[in-house]
Amino acid sequence: MDGVILTPLKQIHNPRGDVLHAMKKSDIGFNGFGEAYFSTINENDIKGWKKHIKMTLNLVVLVGEVEFVVYDEDKKEFFIVKLSRNNYQRLTVKPNNWVAFRGKESFNVLLNLASIEHDPAESICKELGRIKYEW
Repeated sequence: MDGVILTPLKQIHNPRGDVLHAMKKSDIGFNGFGEAYFSTINENDIKGWKKHIKMTLNLVVLVGEVEFVVYDEDKKEFFIVKLSRNNYQRLTVKPNNWVAFRGKESFNVLLNLASIEHDPAESICKELGRIKYEW
């Protein structure tokens, strides 16, 4: 899908605690840095739909499993991926794509390395039923 990049990430296993790579400025999909934040989502809860006008999202799941759905309104197509430690990748979503996500386990934590600082005037939200997707 245009504007979506899925990047495998390196996990360095160590008996005292693992190192989980997220993003380097030399990575494909890096579009500057505005802020980083963690978000939690409960099992079977859904956050979305949101479309950013300027922000590029770089999403990594650290704990649990999260199902991401990206919707291209012009082409009427979906991109779907479940990310977790077992499928440790970074999902990059460029501006003007709708995004929603659902927690798949009892506790889920994701990291967003956003290209710009959060600005509520920069995004558009829709209620879940406004984009037809069978969760």
